[in-house]
Amino acid sequence: MGKTAFVFPGQGAQASGMGAELYKSHATAKEIFGWAEALRPGTKEQCFSADINELSITANTQPCLFVAELAIAEALHEEGIEADMTAGFSLGELSALCYAYMREADESAFSLIETNNENKSILKEKDNIFSNILELVIKRAELMQESAEKNPASMAAVLKLSNDKAEELCRKFEKVYPVNFNCPGQVSVSAEAEIMPLFAEEVKAAGGRMLPLKVNGGFHSPFMTGAAEAFKKEVADKNLTVPSFKVYSDLTAKPYRIAASETECNAKRNQMADMLSKQIVSPVLWEQLIRNMISDGADTFIEIGPGETLSGMIKRIDKNVRVFAVSDTDGIERLKKEL
Repeated sequence: MGKTAFVFPGQGAQASGMGAELYKSHATAKEIFGWAEALRPGTKEQCFSADINELSITANTQPCLFVAELAIAEALHEEGIEADMTAGFSLGELSALCYAYMREADESAFSLIETNNENKSILKEKDNIFSNILELVIKRAELMQESAEKNPASMAAVLKLSNDKAEELCRKFEKVYPVNFNCPGQVSVSAEAEIMPLFAEEVKAAGGRMLPLKVNGGFHSPFMTGAAEAFKKEVADKNLTVPSFKVYSDLTAKPYRIAASETECNAKRNQMADMLSKQIVSPVLWEQLIRNMISDGADTFIEIGPGETLSGMIKRIDKNVRVFAVSDTDGIERLKKEL
C-alpha cells in the first residue's frame, strides 16, 4: 500500500476567508486560531475578512497562511486523516515542520511538561510548538518584507518553455534569477522590477508566456540576502531539532536527516538554521522534491491550504499519483470518501 504525503503551499496561495468555515466546524481548527490570536492578535480577522490586497502584504500573508494551513491539518487530524511524510513550498516548509513536531507530540515522543493529565500535557506541548514556529513565521515575513522594500523586485512564472530555455533567458539579464523549479514547463523567476518587462519580451519572443505571481518581492533570490542572514539567527535561537517524522527540504529536495547522537544532534540544530535561512535565497526544487517523495513510496498527495496550485504542479510531474486539495469541510468530506 502506498503512502500519503501532505504538501503545504506558500505565499501566493492566500485567499480571503481562509479557515473561516473550519473554525466553525472543527474544534481543533478553532484551537489553532485561538493560539494564533494569543500571539498575533487580529490574525483570525485578517484570515476571515481581509481583502486580497491586505492579505498579499508579505507581513500579513505568511502568518495568516501558516495559521490557516495548520488549522486545516489539525481538522484532518481530528478526522483521523494523517500523513506519512510531508513537505511545503517556501513558507509551507515551516507549516510542514510544525505539522511534524505536532504529530510527534501526539505520539508522546517528547514532553516538556509533567502532569497527571496526559491530554492536557500534549495539548500544552502542541501550543508551545505552534507558537514557536509561528514566531519564526512572523519574523520571516517581517524580514522578507524589509528586504522586498529595500530591493524592489517581482516574481512571475514562465510557462510554455522548457526549464532549460527559461534558465537560458535568465542568463541574458544581470538581475533575473530562476528561483522555483515547479514542474515540467514551469519555472518561476525573480527579477528587478524595472527589468521584468524586458524579460517578459524575451519570453514572448521565445514562444512562452508569463504569469505574474501574487507576491510583493523577489523571493528565493539574492534580493533576500539580508532577510536570510537575519533569519538564520532567529532559527538558531529556537534550537530546533530535526523531526523524526519525514519532512522534505526545498533546499535539497531530500528529507531532513535524523541525528544519530547527541553531538550530531547539536550539529543538526545548526544545520536547521542554515538550511531554513538558505531556503530564503535559494531555488525551491519542487519538481525533484515531489519525484523523491514518489520514489520513497508516496502515491497520494493532499494539498493543505487554499487553492490547488501545488495539486496542478504534482499532476504535471506524475499523472499516476492521486492528488487532492483540502481547504474546508466539504474538501475533508470528499477526501474521506476517496481514501
